[in-house]
Amino acid sequence: MAFREVTVLEVKEILRQWLAGVPKRRIAQQLGLDVKTVRRYLAAAKACGVEQAHGAAALTDELVAAVLTATQPATGRPRGDGWATCEARRSFIEKHIDHGVRLTKVRKLLGREGVAVGYQTLRRFALEQLGFGHSPPSVPVADGEPGAEVQVDTGWMTMLEPDMLGRRRRFRAWIFTAGLSRHRFVYPVLHETTVTAIEACEAAWEFFGGIFKVIVVDNTKTIVTTADALAPKLNETFLEYSQARGFVIDTTRVRHPKDKPRVERSVQTVRDDCFGGERLHSIEAARDRALRWCASEYGCRRHSTTLRLPLEHFQAVEKPALLPPPAAPYDVPIWCDPKVAPDQFAQVAKGLYSLPLDYRRKYLRARADRQLVRFWLHGQLVKTHPRVGPGRRSIDAADFPPESLATAQRDGAFWIRKARGHGEHVSRYAEALLAGPAPWMKMRQVHRLIGLAERFGGGRVDASCLTALAAGMVDVTRLDKLIRLDTRLAPPPTNVIPLARYLRPPSQYALPLASRERPTEGEDRDP
Repeated sequence: MAFREVTVLEVKEILRQWLAGVPKRRIAQQLGLDVKTVRRYLAAAKACGVEQAHGAAALTDELVAAVLTATQPATGRPRGDGWATCEARRSFIEKHIDHGVRLTKVRKLLGREGVAVGYQTLRRFALEQLGFGHSPPSVPVADGEPGAEVQVDTGWMTMLEPDMLGRRRRFRAWIFTAGLSRHRFVYPVLHETTVTAIEACEAAWEFFGGIFKVIVVDNTKTIVTTADALAPKLNETFLEYSQARGFVIDTTRVRHPKDKPRVERSVQTVRDDCFGGERLHSIEAARDRALRWCASEYGCRRHSTTLRLPLEHFQAVEKPALLPPPAAPYDVPIWCDPKVAPDQFAQVAKGLYSLPLDYRRKYLRARADRQLVRFWLHGQLVKTHPRVGPGRRSIDAADFPPESLATAQRDGAFWIRKARGHGEHVSRYAEALLAGPAPWMKMRQVHRLIGLAERFGGGRVDASCLTALAAGMVDVTRLDKLIRLDTRLAPPPTNVIPLARYLRPPSQYALPLASRERPTEGEDRDP
């Protein structure tokens, strides 16, 4: 005969009818029980001090629990010899489990020592006695205030259709999930970069109709440069973007998926339900498909947790609490650390920008947007340039010595103005030198002309230039010889060598020098 378990409600009904004065046989007939079963439960109630005369007021949950405990003692399957064997080898099993050894391997190790135990018995023993496979308790994370938080994740999706060359590309997707309503936005991209992360955020704010106050992200390198549970280092470009849009970045811990549970398991769902089986020929087609799926399919499907449609829930509760959407597209800047070359130029986004002479061979911090490029050194702004295209140069004349800049820029007018400072005919001679079809080829001769003027004086060189111009001689080498041979002007003053220190007059000697003539041949010397 099969065993029939008496439920808690049936036990409570037995006690209720008995306290109401219903006979035992009538109670058994109504509940489909045996009279002896009813008597056993009533005997347990009397043992607890309850009589029929106490009435319905005596029926409490405590009474029902006491009757169940007395009539249905905990029964269990008796342990066999395998359990006793596991108890005897408890320390051996516990040591290997603590070291991460699999239970199948532990059973093999026991077998090597001559101990035979079934795997199911070993597993039940490990589960009940050693805490094997027990995960720590999980507490559901609160949803938070409406419009306060959006959780972001990224992952690989499917393949695009072959292009004209037969190649297929696999794309990724940024997934945004609202913390309260679970409304979702998907933005496919070909590459996971900081630029695409900002593009995805801009598209998400347009889709949601506003900006969430907090964005919860994992430790992707495009947003988090250095992951840390307490003080993570964020990417400067994305951090500046968050400041411009007015939201806060909340990073999760490494390998802690429970820090963003609303979006953690969404990658597989989006890959299978949104893109699975679809024929997508371009990334734009994937974005159109993701937009339709978010608005028409996922957004109109009742969520298993909130029991509301995500789209309706979001529009009713969260959308009014969002920050205003962006009024203009965001200009994504470029941050880098260029080194100033010996020629005083630093390269930013393949464009060259001049810096003052003092910053040569130094590393600067640079930020480039669509309009300007700024350079900092130790937090101090040192230079600002207009943005130029790749291969172009932005030059500030104040950064270079005038002579060097004029030579590098092939500025003949500068050297003509400088020659005019040494004389009118010197300036005319410089103009004659630079009058050819390729004036930069005569630039060195102009340098030598100015050097002659600085060496011999402007007046002498100016007179020689007048003579050379009258004769039609435009040659600096011959002009140099003319200057040296020109006798009409006084030669430059000669250098006078000063008296050497060891040449002293006779008065400075202690003993006077006697003046004697040398005796001639044949004369007697001193007697």
